[in-house]
Amino acid sequence: MEQVGLPFPEEPKRGGFREGAGRKRRPGRERVPHRVRPRHNHAHPVHVTLRVRGGLPTLRHQGLFALLREAIQGASRSPAVGDAFRVVEFSIQDDHAHFIIEARDRDTLSRGLRGLAIRLARAFNRGVGIRGNVWGDRYHARDLKTPRHVRTAIVYVLMNAKKHRVATSNIDTFSSAPWFRGFTVAIESPEEASPVAVARTWLANVGWKRRGLVSPDERPHTPD
Repeated sequence: MEQVGLPFPEEPKRGGFREGAGRKRRPGRERVPHRVRPRHNHAHPVHVTLRVRGGLPTLRHQGLFALLREAIQGASRSPAVGDAFRVVEFSIQDDHAHFIIEARDRDTLSRGLRGLAIRLARAFNRGVGIRGNVWGDRYHARDLKTPRHVRTAIVYVLMNAKKHRVATSNIDTFSSAPWFRGFTVAIESPEEASPVAVARTWLANVGWKRRGLVSPDERPHTPD
């Protein structure tokens, strides 16, 4: 049977490989590309960023933060991932959140972050009294492969509020900083149990300290 060639119009009515075709980009920050995630080395902590879709209230509300903190704590103890996925540091900003994560492999990292995002979204919707999507894009993830990378990420995460706010205390209470034990000075521990897990990778537990403990008055630098 001979295949019949069907004629196509010179210019398709919609879509196609032409300038301006396809879904229009929203102005502002570039979206995270939909590519296959790279293989994950369990020895490398991961710096993860989640961004809220536009038009939602701030995440930095004291009553809401208590719910978000509980969700973060539960993500490291989820039956779906067990102790193979751990949130070891985090900070909550107005429209995004930063995390330092440890995971056994790429699949565990993916499932753990999906569970974390769902827990946080449910906590947010419950606290604000709305329904619907919370996150505006895929998570952004970056492996931390050296002690310097981990230390830079820790400062970036815990001190991130200093990037966005003119006046903020050195210890950001909307983060895991109050429970952090890597400062150059001792700080009083909160009464609440720590919402983060103890780091188990050498880089996040011991290695980064070879680059020096963190001063509470440090400011974040863009991770390199």
